[in-house]
Order: sequence, then structure tokens, then C-alpha cells
Amino acid sequence: MKTDILIIGSGCSGLYCALHLPKTMQVTVITKSDLESSDSFLAQGGICMLKDEADYADYFEDTMRAGHYGNDPTSVEIMIRSSGQVIRDLIGYGVDFQREADGRLAYTREGAHSQNRILFHKDITGREITGRLLEQAKKAANIRLLEYTVMLDIISRNNCCYGAVIRKADGAVEQLQASYTVLATGGIGGLFAHSTNYRHLTGDAVAAALRHQVALKDIHYIQIHPTTLYTKDNEERSFLISESVRGEGARLYDRHMQRFVNELLPRDELTAAILAQMEKDGMPFVWEDLRTIPKEELQAHFPNIIAHCAAMGYDVTKECIPVVPAQHYFMGGIRTDYDGRTSMDRLYAVGETACNGVHGRNRLASNSLLESLVFAKRAAKNISSKDISLNEALPQTEELPEVTDWKVYDDPSVSTDSRNIVLQEIYKAEKCNPSIVYAENKMTTVCQAKG
Repeated sequence: MKTDILIIGSGCSGLYCALHLPKTMQVTVITKSDLESSDSFLAQGGICMLKDEADYADYFEDTMRAGHYGNDPTSVEIMIRSSGQVIRDLIGYGVDFQREADGRLAYTREGAHSQNRILFHKDITGREITGRLLEQAKKAANIRLLEYTVMLDIISRNNCCYGAVIRKADGAVEQLQASYTVLATGGIGGLFAHSTNYRHLTGDAVAAALRHQVALKDIHYIQIHPTTLYTKDNEERSFLISESVRGEGARLYDRHMQRFVNELLPRDELTAAILAQMEKDGMPFVWEDLRTIPKEELQAHFPNIIAHCAAMGYDVTKECIPVVPAQHYFMGGIRTDYDGRTSMDRLYAVGETACNGVHGRNRLASNSLLESLVFAKRAAKNISSKDISLNEALPQTEELPEVTDWKVYDDPSVSTDSRNIVLQEIYKAEKCNPSIVYAENKMTTVCQAKG
């Protein structure tokens, strides 16, 4: 099988990249599960936007401060300056952001933001954005979408990528050759016992990068979300109680129902404070109080959270809910430049699996969707400027491994090996630099990695 451009992952970065490639290019998007099972669909809070020039310095500083100044300043500037065009693109695709009574865009605030600059759609912003992108991709004649198709490995020769080895929905293993390949496989939450991520997101692209000596960056920078709904049973994934809830006034209490922290601290600092309080109280959670939010605002802004808590037996209008930190976001990943290019020719990476330095050691709330879209579009533009003639780009078939050479990937143990490869690299990086985001490794009590 051949295609001009292969995009591995159907989240917002993969879809947005596909939509910005020329209509003359044949684009194939593959996804490990169904098209909607990406973390992009799960994002609750919103997407940041530079409202006006007066906010630029504060937005830049908020992002840098949250990242402990480990961010790449140029990446941060590119992201912020590109935000207006991205939002205009999304509105053009039909994304329905919350509006004020006079029709102006409504902005909310989350932890570590100095002012309101976050656009949202109720508490399902990721679903609204990614769903609209998926609608557009399904309409595009040049985009082919393949569900339940697993990237087992990339194909490379002489540090040049020629596509991937895939396992199709029917179980067949084959080569999917491409002039250019874009890794958009998302995060690594499936490696952890407690995570807000889908379980099938296990760092497959990072494992492939390690096998083929593609450069990585800061892969021990792993963000823990401070507030997920605590349950005694280990659910498929932890249910996130959005940062926006605290941005709108929710409070955190200890076992004696006393407030113990500034709820708008950056996520890593708040996580550390919660873990310390849990240890002090001898409790597996702390309490979060949503009753401090006006009832009308609570019901209008957070209907999904209200419904899920109700299904779990909590009426958030009448009682507090138990919350606990869980693995949430991957700030590190495959090293890229400002156009999504990796250290391997013809191989790009975008979204959560990529690391261009925007987030530093700790991601500022609601920068994830924006960063993913900004650099996915830049990658698409860079690819668009290339000669993608399939005949010229790809070596002769006999120069590539035979499909039969890849049958080893039918073995389930390969998936386990991939997981272990990534975990071992993370642990190795932690030893080299103990400044790992999750509270001096105390997250192991709550979010123990699988391996």
C-alpha cells in the first residue's frame, strides 16, 4: 500500500495537519482505535487565545513561569502569535465557542493564568474542536481514514523514513509506504496505572523513535493533573475535574473541610500540595467544593462533569467530591524543530508525542490544544513545500524489508516490549535529571507506572 502522506493518529493535531495539506496530495490517516478515541476528544477546559497585544507579555510570562522557564522562548512566541489564526480557522470549521450576550467570544480562566484568555464550549471543548475537524476530514476527497489500524514500527533506511509497518483491522500486517510520515500518536497515559488518558495511548511513536535512533527531548517531563475524581475501583481512565472548575471558583479542602491551598497554582505545584495534604491527613484524596460556583453558571459551563459525578453518586450542587492527582500530559517526546521536523528525514511529529519546547517542565492549562494545532499546521505547510513525488521519494520495493520480515509484530509481546522501552528511557532520564515534574516521584503512590 502507498500514499503521499501518512499521518499516524486521528486527534486534533493529526486531523488539522491533514486538512492543511494540498488537496492534490493523497493523505492517509490511521488510528489505533476508533476515530473518536483520542485524548483530544477528552479535553474539557478550553483553548488559549491571545486576545490583544496588551496581553502578550503576560501570556508569554504565564507560559514560561508555569514551565519553570525550561520552555523554548521561540516556540512559545510562535504559539501565542499564531493563536488568532488558529481560532479563526476553527470558527470557520464550525466550532461553537461560548459567546457573551452581545456576541463577543467569552473567555474563562484557569490555574496559573494571570487573566481570562481561554475559549471554551461548555466542558467538552476538545470534543467540539476535534469533532468539527473530523467532520471536515471525512468530507475531504484526498483524505483516507483507517480505524483500528496499528502502527507497529516505522520503515527507515539511511536515516530516512519511508512509511510504517501497520497491522490492519483484519489482522493483516503490511507496509504502508509514504513520501512523508507524521507521528501524531498522542500521549503515554496507558503506561500508568492511573491516568486521564485512553489506555491504548502507550507511547508507540516514542518506542519507534528509540528503535531507529530518532532524537528525543525531555521525556521525563510528565504532567500530573491535580484533580481527578477519586474512586475505590481502578477505572479504565481517571475522570478529570477540569482546571476551569477551579478557575471559576471551586475550592479544595482537607479532611476537616478546611481550605489548604491556593487553587490557581500551576499544576505541578498544586499537585505537590495535594499529595502533601493527603499524606498529612492519611487520606487517599482531598475534597473539592463546586458549590462555590453560582448554580446557573455551574450547570451551563460544566454539564458533563455534573452528569458524571451524578452517575458516580455525587450531587455537586449539594456536596463536595473526592479528588486525587493522576497522570495527565506528556510535555516531552520526539524532538522537533519549529516546523515539526524530527532528526530523521521525511519524518515529522506533532501534538503530544512531539516536543518543540513550548511547555517546558510543566504545561500551562489549555495550551495543549493550541500548541498541537499551531505546530501541526506549520508541519503541513513545510511538507507542502516539498517534492512529494512518490516514485522519486520511495526506494525500490526490493530495497525495503519484505512484509514477511515484519510478521514478528503479530506477537503480542512486541507491544509489551514497546512499553518497556519507553518506561526504561523515562527512568533513565529521571536519574540524569531528578527535576521530574511529578512532585519528587511521590506520584508513585498514586500513579505507578506499569512495566
